Amino acid sequence: MTDPIADYLTRLRNAIKAKHRIVEMPASNLKKELTKVLHEKGYIQNYKFDNNTVQGTIKIALKYNPLSKQSAIVKLERISKPGLRKYTGAEELPRVLNGLGIAILSTSKGVITDKEARQLNIGGEVLCYVY
Repeated sequence: MTDPIADYLTRLRNAIKAKHRIVEMPASNLKKELTKVLHEKGYIQNYKFDNNTVQGTIKIALKYNPLSKQSAIVKLERISKPGLRKYTGAEELPRVLNGLGIAILSTSKGVITDKEARQLNIGGEVLCYVY
């Protein structure tokens, strides 16, 4: 697998389209940090890290609106790819949907959102957009 982050986002996207409650995928430290950010910002309901295998797995409980059955995640978009990395400085951090969505960045302070990066005045690699 050349792009584990794209695989992570695709598994989430496919589970949302199929209206699954739980999605399971192989774990890595970066995927764990992405999962924590999505949970903190309210895009997923809950998560659990299982270390029963060498690599471990992540189980993610997806969040849906009880009335309309719409997912909390409308779109997941991969920005920085292995073939073309996208880095941004603190001055030109992206605003997703005019502040309604989040951009997830990999920085020297760890995996954080664009709003947190603005407060810390740091840039980094733009991993994905979520809204």
